[in-house]
Amino acid sequence: MDLLQIQPKNIIVRMPNWVGDVIMSTPVLTDLRKAFPDAYITVMCRSPMGELLQEFPDIDEIFCFTKASRLVRRNEKKNIMEKLQNGKYDLGLILPNTFSSAWWFWQGEVKYRIGYNSCKRGFLLTHPVELPIDIQKRHLIATYKNLLTVLGIPPSTILPKLYLKESEVDHAKLLLSQHGVRAHHRIVGINPGAAYGSAKCWLPERFREVTTRLLENKDVVVVYFGDLITANLVKEICQGLSPRVINMAGLTSLRELSCLISLCDVLLTNDSGPMHIAGAFNTPVVALFGSTSSIMTGPWHNGTVIQKQVSCSPCYRRVCPIDFRCMKQIQVEEVFAAIIRALDKGATTSKLALLR
Repeated sequence: MDLLQIQPKNIIVRMPNWVGDVIMSTPVLTDLRKAFPDAYITVMCRSPMGELLQEFPDIDEIFCFTKASRLVRRNEKKNIMEKLQNGKYDLGLILPNTFSSAWWFWQGEVKYRIGYNSCKRGFLLTHPVELPIDIQKRHLIATYKNLLTVLGIPPSTILPKLYLKESEVDHAKLLLSQHGVRAHHRIVGINPGAAYGSAKCWLPERFREVTTRLLENKDVVVVYFGDLITANLVKEICQGLSPRVINMAGLTSLRELSCLISLCDVLLTNDSGPMHIAGAFNTPVVALFGSTSSIMTGPWHNGTVIQKQVSCSPCYRRVCPIDFRCMKQIQVEEVFAAIIRALDKGATTSKLALLR
């Protein structure tokens, strides 16, 4: 069947499993809405990723599922199957390159199934798409958009975006004010972790040293972010520092994290989900890359990338097996200088003051 001729009524999009990837795939949703304005569009994503897509204007429904334990996996699989079959979806777009994501759409009787021909799953797809030959030279945003060409939708210039309610942002402002943040303060967010693994992370003591340098300016407040896994790491970094260092690691939902990052004047981060959250709100970033490729997953917006050209990078390993040279070569002084440049390039008034 030539998909250029179809007018789907019920579309389901299997979203990626990582925070950053979900954000980088949001232009696909907007492109689908523009191409099929009358279709009912459902996004399927692992919990809690659906939080990111709340308020997203180009979708009609968020279908979340959990990565179930063995004890409850049977019921979870049954619920997913029933949801897919009852949805009577006539078009499915599969963004993750996993076998299971294609298998679910096949088992769920999604009529037309589009995805990349990877992981030996081509037979599960009605319209498998070959991975681009130059995929290592493409940003992941472009790789996701490329799947839409099967539908006759050309690659767009739309960039990733998230949406927040005014009440959510007001709550984040209140939270900051309770920690002593005032309108004149410049907020520097710092995210020292990364979900993929330690190979993506700059040295903790260097994050602390940069923080100490930033605090020499009395108008700077530093807010640390992180999940429950990195909470202890962040606690160690922040131990004994000024009250102008606010530790929010492990204390926020994805929505709350998004609101706080939207209020930052700049974010210092490894290659991570928060880096892409910043991009969705045009918050300037200083992004530190080591084991991964800034060409494929780097900031697409108001960002500065610091990455050393070493022979083994990018290696895409979770843990460095040798001397961690890619990150150790990034020095405190150049990171500090990049943050100051980002602050100087921004408005002379803090973002928090501008949003009041």
